[in-house]
Amino acid sequence: MDIVVVKIGSSILTTEDGLDENRIGQLAGDISALQDAGYKTVVVSSGAVAAGRNKLGIQGRILDINLKQAAAAIGQSALVWAYERSFGKFGKKVAQVLLTRDAFSDRRRYLNARNTLMTLLNFNVIPIINENDTVSIDELKFGDNDHLAALVASLVNAGTLVILSDVDGLYSDNPRKNNKARIIPFVGEITPEIEQMAKGAGSISGTGGMYSKIVAAKIAVRHGVTVRIINGRETGLLGSVFNGNPAGTTFGPAPEKLAARKGWIATGIHSKGSLHLDDGAVNAITTGGKSLLPSGVKSISGEFDRGDAVYCLSPKGRKIAKGLVNYGSRELAKIIGLKTSHIQKALGFKYSDEVIHRDNMAIVP
Repeated sequence: MDIVVVKIGSSILTTEDGLDENRIGQLAGDISALQDAGYKTVVVSSGAVAAGRNKLGIQGRILDINLKQAAAAIGQSALVWAYERSFGKFGKKVAQVLLTRDAFSDRRRYLNARNTLMTLLNFNVIPIINENDTVSIDELKFGDNDHLAALVASLVNAGTLVILSDVDGLYSDNPRKNNKARIIPFVGEITPEIEQMAKGAGSISGTGGMYSKIVAAKIAVRHGVTVRIINGRETGLLGSVFNGNPAGTTFGPAPEKLAARKGWIATGIHSKGSLHLDDGAVNAITTGGKSLLPSGVKSISGEFDRGDAVYCLSPKGRKIAKGLVNYGSRELAKIIGLKTSHIQKALGFKYSDEVIHRDNMAIVP
């Protein structure tokens, strides 16, 4: 099944007067054409808050969280109804799917969300996914829908994630300020230089500028997903790209795709704390493919329980891995630096020799 995730930002869908129904209709036509060409399509769409803000007669960005959630509740129905009408003209069915961060953090919910989406795709239904802003709180939020789209692409094992932007792609500098800025057609590896470049070259609309799109691409490519950033305001451009015509910026997938479970650990779960390792443990994990033992842990930060995700940090504070711990922070504080043979004596019990087993650990690039 060749799956394409299309992320549509609020700057593409809305005007000062609310939802741009003409643009939604054009996008529905482009996405329907992809569906007719044999692709299974998933839409991650912003725009609910903007639509609700207009119905409430509010000008400018909403800062009050309760008002923002109320606007999302009002606008979400209008947004989905606009998609329902537009896709219906092309004989396509849509389904509303609202997600919060815990749908990815909990393994059971993660798999349930995946099964639901795959069932919809098998019935040729186009899921319209948005963050559930009405009930989301800070610890359950994605931050922006670029991040959500990357997680959805990994969830459904998509081949391509297309991020529709209000600029043509990633530029070497902000094209609105520098007329010599050039578009970068292909990125094989997202380096710190690329990330720094994106900080000065982004969109000024919505919650996520170009930098958030690069961060999302960094997540998606690790899962073997090709990411394309193109101009979402050009009708027909989406289909043109899939017909082999170059446009925007393409990010190639990582050479080694993360296994499904390790991909979930790497990107799906929030970290609850950090383990500070010595050089020997860092080398054992990164080059030897070993598990993390108590003897390699120098200190811990944060409070976490057994089974929670934590980052593993080098002596210089660099993130080198993320994994699921076999001991909570209180237990771990009593055994750091010890040999595995001493765990039983220190705690009075032993869950495992390993603090994090290598099967429950993902290396951070």
